[in-house]
Amino acid sequence: MVKSPMVIVGAGLGGVRLAENLRNGGYDEEIILLGAEPHPPYDRPPLSKTVLTGDDERVDLKPAEFFDEAGVDLRTGTRVVAVDPSAHAVTVEGDGRTEQIEYGSLVLATGLVARTFPGTDGLVGVHVIRTFEDAVALRAEAASASRAVVIGAGFIGCEVTASLHKLDVPVTLIEPTPAPLSGPLGPRIGQMVTRLHVEAGVDLRVGVGVDEILTEDGRAVGVALSDGSRVDADLIVVGIGGYPDLGYLDGSGIEIADRSAGGGVACDGVGRTSAADVYALGDCANWHDVDGRPHRVEHWTHTVDHAAMVAAQLLGHAIPHQPVPYFWSDQYGLKFQMLGSPRSDDEVHLVDDDGRKFLAYYSREGLLTGVVGAGRVGKLMKARQFLLTPTPIATLLEG
Repeated sequence: MVKSPMVIVGAGLGGVRLAENLRNGGYDEEIILLGAEPHPPYDRPPLSKTVLTGDDERVDLKPAEFFDEAGVDLRTGTRVVAVDPSAHAVTVEGDGRTEQIEYGSLVLATGLVARTFPGTDGLVGVHVIRTFEDAVALRAEAASASRAVVIGAGFIGCEVTASLHKLDVPVTLIEPTPAPLSGPLGPRIGQMVTRLHVEAGVDLRVGVGVDEILTEDGRAVGVALSDGSRVDADLIVVGIGGYPDLGYLDGSGIEIADRSAGGGVACDGVGRTSAADVYALGDCANWHDVDGRPHRVEHWTHTVDHAAMVAAQLLGHAIPHQPVPYFWSDQYGLKFQMLGSPRSDDEVHLVDDDGRKFLAYYSREGLLTGVVGAGRVGKLMKARQFLLTPTPIATLLEG
């Protein structure tokens, strides 16, 4: 059961949804929500899309009055630097002060930090995109950029490339695997994504890595590739993923998952960590899935699901059934969507393709594992029912 005060570390999607679920579930004791950034909690997916293009400013998760009305003590600009489970206390820094805050229950929802390219700290013209400030700085520099290089064609790299294209910035997208998104989705769907970027006029370089970011007078001027070629650019965006920054847990004794399992805070199937009254959720948390395997997932909907499950556990309510995993991405006016848990080595069955929009089923050992589509929202969501129970792929293909 939840013990007061409830302290939530991380004022992003997971922390806000947890606080909301606790209040909606009847919890009426003190909730303290600690956010390291100076802003009210905001949504991150728009950063690489509408915030970067200028169609939106920061997209706040809740109206300003929500926290007062819900009785949530939101403390922005407050970074947790240590956790002491034996004392049931966290140490925080903010406004030039250091203080301890005691907790009854503690939830860690600190998300990720962006991976940087080695040796680029302080280098002008090199950007990552994880925070609101990142998006604003990148947007400002894109306004005068003559050419951009995006390193990494995962979801963030592809989204940033599409957004820069919308801003009329010529882009070279560099990816060491055979195709964009081929890591999570496999080479066949990667080729579908390839054609979108190529048709948009993106200079796509696949099967090649970046050896060095080239500089002159402290500013990036291009990249040297592993095939010996060079791409000149005055704007470099590094989109090579993120990682849980868990230095604040040093000395806490809270177990950290092995990197081979994805790293993050080690949890059971409802978010409990190795320390009493401490939970973790979202991108920073490594939960056991329904098959008991540790894994860490970085999807928006996964964080929402975690928040609902942790709230139920704390309140002593029935744990909600884990829904079908879902993810989306927006590129070139198309909505990419994924249902289920497809793997890159699954068999891919392309069932709809008009040269731009497509829908594909994934299967493993004869059973449907996932559905991936672009611009096929209705058809994809109708397939969700087939992922609720084991469904032979042959049944769908025959239908």
